[in-house]
Amino acid sequence: MVRAMIQSAVTPQQQEALLQAARAARARAYAPYSNYRVGAALLDEQGRIHAGCNVENAAYPQGTCAEASALGAMVLAGGQRVQAVVVAGASGAWVTPCGGCRQRLREFCAPEVSILSASDEQIGPSRSMGQLLPEGFGPDHLESA
Repeated sequence: MVRAMIQSAVTPQQQEALLQAARAARARAYAPYSNYRVGAALLDEQGRIHAGCNVENAAYPQGTCAEASALGAMVLAGGQRVQAVVVAGASGAWVTPCGGCRQRLREFCAPEVSILSASDEQIGPSRSMGQLLPEGFGPDHLESA
């Protein structure tokens, strides 16, 4: 169980569901080149969970990260704000969103939204969006333009 590692507005049941969804997505990843599978799960403002996995491509830069896949699923379902994120990678070093995905998440996350790292066996650290992308550029910067 995750136990209060994600912001307190998220219930223990939602935390556990996010963790299981990220792990299930990781198991479905398409990673024939790197063999590094990643799953991500997001909780939207309506309390719905959206999951995604990495999808590699023989033309390497054309692959899709798990976080981007989950964000696409959320937007398709009508979600607009992310309340919590779990990213599940392989055992070993904790996976956090890459730089591009940090920027993608910033579009939908407030700075205080927690992003939890996990593997199939363990729960890792939780960091806020603001910690992962300090002073990140977002929609609020364009409001004054």
